[in-house]
Amino acid sequence: MTECNPARLTFSRVDRRDVVADFLGGRLTSDAGILLLREVDRRLGLIDAINDAIPDPRDPAATVHDQRTMLAQRIFSIALGYEDLNDQQTLRSDAALQTATGVAADEDQPLASPATLCRLENRILRQALVRLSRILIDQFIASHDQSPEEITLDLDATDDPVHGEQEGRFFHGYYQCYCFLPLYVFCGSQPLVAYLRPSKIDGAKHSLAIVKLLVTYLRQHWPEVKITIRGDGGFCRWKLMRWCEKHDVFYCLGAFRNPVLERHADELMKQAEAEYEKTQQKVRLFGETSYAAKTWDKQRRIIIKSERLEPGLNTRFVVTNLTHPPQQLYDQVYVMRGDMENRIKEQQLMLFADRTSCHDFQANQFRLLLSTFAYVLMDALRRDYLQGTELAKAQCDTIRLKLFKVAARVRVSVRRVWFHLSTSYPYQALFQTLSSRLLLDSG
Repeated sequence: MTECNPARLTFSRVDRRDVVADFLGGRLTSDAGILLLREVDRRLGLIDAINDAIPDPRDPAATVHDQRTMLAQRIFSIALGYEDLNDQQTLRSDAALQTATGVAADEDQPLASPATLCRLENRILRQALVRLSRILIDQFIASHDQSPEEITLDLDATDDPVHGEQEGRFFHGYYQCYCFLPLYVFCGSQPLVAYLRPSKIDGAKHSLAIVKLLVTYLRQHWPEVKITIRGDGGFCRWKLMRWCEKHDVFYCLGAFRNPVLERHADELMKQAEAEYEKTQQKVRLFGETSYAAKTWDKQRRIIIKSERLEPGLNTRFVVTNLTHPPQQLYDQVYVMRGDMENRIKEQQLMLFADRTSCHDFQANQFRLLLSTFAYVLMDALRRDYLQGTELAKAQCDTIRLKLFKVAARVRVSVRRVWFHLSTSYPYQALFQTLSSRLLLDSG
């Protein structure tokens, strides 16, 4: 007699064996590795600080989901790769996410729904956003055991395309789309500013005000630190440079080429062309000059790089008040700013910083910060605990795939929540090492 089992699924045979499946495996998760990131947050105190910065106007007697749990739910979900609030409809019952947020892994007590999380995002006021932004700087300062001798702050703007009628969205001629124009400031791999802006502005808008606030705040904690500001030609503004000169801050900024600068570089360009004609090999020559645009208050040092490649001449200009020799300044200082673009790419493509689909502008700024906080946790894991391992330089999506996307069977008892991780998980040794380091560091 044929056995009827509606839960059984039958697939094509392998050799002489039947291949069958069912949905009777018990409570499972595919995200058991989020427990590692929970330990990182315990060490940093990041989500607690975020929660303290946001007032909760709700009546505690009528509140089901506390604010800290919802913040943890949202930030950990972003780290796991779930960008949409709609994902929470099923994720809210996931045992790994429940445990990471500090909630008992109970199927009958799910986490917050998409609608509840949406209300949280849309009630964040400007004052709270200011306090949340300060947390990024506090986390950066706290990551140093002692005052560094020098730091370099990288500034960059990027496009954040939008596809609705969001507040503050405008058409940008350069990017040829409707977008926001967020401004980022990084020091190495660590973010200090993630500031959402409308796109109908100059790319350097508010950069001077932000640099003033950053330098003042950092020097309150590190009075002797040498600070260098670094950015592309979009930040070459004389008021920013003048402020840096008056406040003992160094700068290294790209300068857009123009006919006057090209005349200054003419001899170097001719020399590069002549050497290339002799050798047919790439030629790189460096020089310097003094220059002031009509709007500038005075002349400043300009580094010239004239490079002759097979397609033709490639000449670049950098304005600076640093005293390094031209080639050293260009190769060892200025071009290093390119790494910041990788950090922005991680945030936008891997942690969904461009998921600014709320109508309200402040809600979208909050979403940008949530993505940045998720990045802070993942960067701390990489920077402090993955050094010396095969994932020491891995991007966020690789860390997610290899460390967070771990299958496990979950058993809940009165005294324990057991995560039985996959026996065939290929990174068991690394997972065990990280777990030991994190628990030891958390005390």
